[in-house]
Amino acid sequence: MKISQESGVPIYQQIATQLRNEILDGKIASGEFLPSIRGLAKELKISVITTMKAYELLEKEGLVTAVQGKGFLVRQQDCEMVKEQYRRKVEAHLTEALLAAKPAGMTLEEMITTLRILESEKGE
Repeated sequence: MKISQESGVPIYQQIATQLRNEILDGKIASGEFLPSIRGLAKELKISVITTMKAYELLEKEGLVTAVQGKGFLVRQQDCEMVKEQYRRKVEAHLTEALLAAKPAGMTLEEMITTLRILESEKGE
């Protein structure tokens, strides 16, 4: 797992995003446990509280469940349904962006260019 202090994205969100992607891509299967909170915190050299916050976010999203004394277990789910829910969120945000772009006088091409720039910055 890779985190960046300079990305501007909170560390717990970076962790949650990477684990979410691994779960939805099937790299971490349902029924598997996530790495221990303490172990991941030690590996990433971050606080246990930060790791716990990431895991709690995944639990709130319904991707994992806490098992007393054992850690966080990936829940059985329809990954396609979860991906569809995220697609709907993307569509809602893009609709909002289109509405905001109109009074700014941005063309679709300018918006696409902006999106590409943002995407390339995310990979840094």
